[in-house]
Order: sequence, then structure tokens, then C-alpha cells
Amino acid sequence: MSESVSPSDGLAVLHLFLKVCNHSDAAAVHAAVEAATAAGDQIVPVAILGHKADVAFMALGTDLWRLRALQTALVGAGLELVDSYLSLTEVSEYAQGVPDEMKRARLNPVLPPEGKPAWCFYPMSKSRDVGANWFELPYDDRHELMMEHGTSGRTFAGRILQVVTGSTGIDDFEWGVTLFGQHPDDLKDVVYTMRYDRASARFGQFGTFYTGMVDDLDVVLTRVGCT
Repeated sequence: MSESVSPSDGLAVLHLFLKVCNHSDAAAVHAAVEAATAAGDQIVPVAILGHKADVAFMALGTDLWRLRALQTALVGAGLELVDSYLSLTEVSEYAQGVPDEMKRARLNPVLPPEGKPAWCFYPMSKSRDVGANWFELPYDDRHELMMEHGTSGRTFAGRILQVVTGSTGIDDFEWGVTLFGQHPDDLKDVVYTMRYDRASARFGQFGTFYTGMVDDLDVVLTRVGCT
């Protein structure tokens, strides 16, 4: 057996986006998810809207090999993997002063939250463009901008749960952002509002958005046509 490959603190987070094929096997998908859950990983199934994918699995765990096993098993169940994103839970440099309870929630979130079935994921980075290079700003300036950004986000408390995970050096962007909302317009409103913050308006760069609905695995598989 391979030795585990684990973050020093927190969890690895793997977003898998897949399409249903004629040979997709719902029983085998169930077995893959059940094996991951039994091993201690959290698996959030999502029915995706639009052409980009049919189903997503947001998997959180302590061992990259276990996440790889889930990916292998889902593909072996006849699902076509069309996109993915890897990141790690973290407490950002701008949030070191938050209470320990909040730090634990960021490093070890318990998902999915109750009453928030609307879901979206997107990756993002900070700009390095000439005249808008985030990484040339002094720390105090960056901290001020992120505090402003956080204040905007807190106005959506109760409507949105935001899970921001770090991916610098391990995927194409610097962060992955997963949003759980009560309603789909909650997702739209929070992203629209926060894009007016200077941290996003001047320095935000965004990747592909995926949107869907969180539900029990049986419901998700049935609704996406995997039987």
C-alpha cells in the first residue's frame, strides 16, 4: 500500500466534473462514493446545469491517494471526466487573527450545509497585470482590501456559505471558490456584489463557473440520467 500523501493541516479538496455515458453504472457510482465515505472522506454530489458537465462530486479528505481512488472508481463506473480542480482548505494570511473556532471551520468544513441546495464553483486568481499587480502591493494595502471584501461577503450570512480553498502551485488558479446558497439568485447576488470591491474590481481574475443543485446521491444520479 502507498503511504498517505496528506496536507500538514486541513483537507485536500477535489472537484470532479463528469458526464453520463450510455455505459454509466449507477450502482458502481454508489459503490465508489460509499467506499470514499467509509474511508472518512466527505462527498458532495451535485447535479450540474448546462453543457459543461452532468454531475459533480466535491470530495474532501486527508489523503490524496484516497481522492485518486475515488476518481478512478467514478471513471471506472462509466462516467466521463471532463474537468477537475484540486485545492486545499486554508486559513489565509489575512485571517490569522480570527477566533480558533473560525479557523477550524475553514480548515475542516462539514459539508454540505443544511438548507442551501443551490451550488456553484469557480476558480480565481489575483492579477499580475502592469498597473494592477496584486503581488506588488504592500501587505497593509492588501489586508485593507481583503477586509473590505470580507465585509461585503458577511452581508450574505445565512444566505450563502462560502468555502475558499487554496490552489497556488497545485492547479491553474490560486483559489477555488465553492458557494452554497438557499436560492440560485443568492449565488448571483453575492458574486455580483463582491465584484465591486476593489480587491475584485481591480485584481480579480475568474475561471469557468459550474452551477447546479446539491441533493442525495440517489436523487442526483436519477436527475442526470445515470441509472
